[in-house]
Amino acid sequence: MAKTKDRETGRISIHTENIFPIIKKWLYSEKEIFLRELVSNAVDAIKKLSHINLVDGLQLSENYAIDITLDKDAGTLTISDNGVGMNADEIRRYINQIAFSSVEEYVEKYSKLAEDNQIIGHFGLGFYSAFMVAKKVEIRSLSYLPESVGAYWSCDGSTKYQLSKIDKAERGTEIVLFLEDDEKDFLEPVKVREVLERYCKFLPVPIRLAGEQINDCTPLWNQPSTEIDAATYKEFYRKLYPFCEDPLFWIHFNVDFPFNLKGILYFPRLNNEFDVSRSHIKLYCNQVFVSDSCAELIPEFLTPLQGCIDAPDLPLNVSRSYLQNDPQVRKIREVITSRVATKIVELAKSEMSVFGPIWDDIHPFVKFGMMRDDKFSDKVKDHIVYRTTATERYTTLPAYLERAAESHQDKVYYATDETAQASYLRLFSGQGIEVLLLDAMIDNHFIQFLEMKNSGVSFLRVDSELAETLVGKQPADDIATSPSGATRSEQALKVFRDCLPTDLDIKGETLNDASIPALLMQSEQKRRLSEMTRMMGNKEGLPAEHQLLVNHANPIVRKIAELNESGRRSDAEMLVAHVYDLAQLAAGGFDKERMEQFLVRSYHLLELVNPE
Repeated sequence: MAKTKDRETGRISIHTENIFPIIKKWLYSEKEIFLRELVSNAVDAIKKLSHINLVDGLQLSENYAIDITLDKDAGTLTISDNGVGMNADEIRRYINQIAFSSVEEYVEKYSKLAEDNQIIGHFGLGFYSAFMVAKKVEIRSLSYLPESVGAYWSCDGSTKYQLSKIDKAERGTEIVLFLEDDEKDFLEPVKVREVLERYCKFLPVPIRLAGEQINDCTPLWNQPSTEIDAATYKEFYRKLYPFCEDPLFWIHFNVDFPFNLKGILYFPRLNNEFDVSRSHIKLYCNQVFVSDSCAELIPEFLTPLQGCIDAPDLPLNVSRSYLQNDPQVRKIREVITSRVATKIVELAKSEMSVFGPIWDDIHPFVKFGMMRDDKFSDKVKDHIVYRTTATERYTTLPAYLERAAESHQDKVYYATDETAQASYLRLFSGQGIEVLLLDAMIDNHFIQFLEMKNSGVSFLRVDSELAETLVGKQPADDIATSPSGATRSEQALKVFRDCLPTDLDIKGETLNDASIPALLMQSEQKRRLSEMTRMMGNKEGLPAEHQLLVNHANPIVRKIAELNESGRRSDAEMLVAHVYDLAQLAAGGFDKERMEQFLVRSYHLLELVNPE
């Protein structure tokens, strides 16, 4: 340390006595991670030996395996491998020097090895995770090198250790954990199997518990997609998600530039219990399980996706903040989005009987994605479909617009509720006018998005404006029957205007469908503005401005005029009120008071039909 009058320089000292309490409490958020770390180290030891065997031409046994042994009497859990092993000098370097990993030295020496032989570990602290659950740890190891002598190392969680020679016949390393009294649940085979299957299910070396292999060394994502049939993909899905129905479709990808990425993603069949707000994808690093919550790797609109992603370039102990800030993660997200778009286009080109049911499940997410991601939108926009009242049942927007142009129609008519808007749909269908069915919650926003992206195209709900072909000529027998010269239609309109609220706009038309007495209409733009203000916090929205369209061709409307002529004004008024209520019921329903009035009037009308 050096001092001057105003400045002091020196070296910060670190007290190694404090490192073990930190390791025991803070190294990992979950204690069970220790098993993943130690098994991963064992895999690395075997991979190293395999590579050395290959590169240096050694004639070593390739019957590699990792064994987990539990001894309840001794209170020990042992991880054994027949990998590269260590001698005393290597234990001094790789174990005694915390945070110094042999991986760096190894990779430097064998840097030209193939990509599929990568080493899992990236840090030097993995071994010390053992002290999260163990009061004492022993190492028994024998190096693969000729004439090596076995080495024994032990530590009780302090900075003191013992290192000595031992007789060991077989190459490899044994890590023996003497478990703390409150960690004895890791001596239960069921518990250990659960942890191994969670974190080590797809490691590339056989892992045995009590002699039984518990992992799949060749996960499906590492196999060529051209050699896998649909049944195998579904079987793998059921292994990942045992209680789920078969998925709608899947995407198998293998990216090697500009980064390494493998995986299989499935789009599940959704039900009320499925949580679309959280990530369901399992993240792996070199086949080691990292997390089942990696929302940062996929765009928000694809959160329903399930499956596995193996990203060898991401750190094994990846954190959420790392995922949020790493540029490579953004590139991974772009690749996944692009592959999903390509799959949707591919499915859309298949038979509609196949794609239609799939589309019914995925369309809200695709629409949301189109509104959020321009690149995604550009890829799928001409291939997404809409349910329609036409016989084909599904149509694309370009195909709809082409048919509309042939019938001199320049608007897109749509319905949001087939039941509530049944009268309107019957009117349109009766005149051969095709209507799109846009009844999802997202469709209100999506319609505006489509109008913005398709210049000159306007969307009109069926209760906002009538197509010209729906309106016919005035009935030939609609003649003047009153001293003032008013026709029956004009008399009926007057009764409607006299009986109904003064702020209601009432208009008469002769519709080509005589079965409908009246319809409530509302301006498309005013309705959208009202819905927007309601979404912005105004529960009432803007005041509803409706127009009652009275159908001169309907017999009931004409009956109202006749009743009025014959002096039965009260009966005419009762029919007017009932027609208005029916129109309002078709347009959206009543409040409690209106419903009670409607029912009382309905009963009275039934009495008129059958006075007894």
